[in-house]
Amino acid sequence: MARRPQELLHLLTRAERLSVRRVQSVLDEFDCSVEAWRVLDLLSDGQGHNMTALADHAFLPAPSLTKLMDQLVDQNLVFRRVDPADRRRVLAYLTPRGTQRWQQLVREVRADWAELEPLLTDEAGERLDALLERLAAALDGGRATTGGRVTTGRGERAVGRGR
Repeated sequence: MARRPQELLHLLTRAERLSVRRVQSVLDEFDCSVEAWRVLDLLSDGQGHNMTALADHAFLPAPSLTKLMDQLVDQNLVFRRVDPADRRRVLAYLTPRGTQRWQQLVREVRADWAELEPLLTDEAGERLDALLERLAAALDGGRATTGGRVTTGRGERAVGRGR
């Protein structure tokens, strides 16, 4: 490894925090958190997702996700239904209003990030994406990520338990 782990961790953390701060500044205009935006983003595929998938995608513990989902339901952005394939599970979906809000948020965030677009979509950006995917998979015990979406798993939670 060209860099020491702590140097890599510092660079990744700095990039993540600056990215979140920038996105949050756009979302603040719509009274939306980054975590809510992540939930809306995952639900935007229209397939319905269970709470575990949403918690992983939003990087939230289950109790925090439950509170967030209650807020999104109260705002008429999300609705929940029992999973027809497994009646013990609940799936969440965007309401039409939620779809409109998600589309609005995506437009605003993309507009704000437009100046960074060349950096993120050229050959170097594609390579960065691939390298981050590989790093995330390696840190997650070799499990592949799904569709460009990094999910937290046992590997991340294990760190908190002192393994």
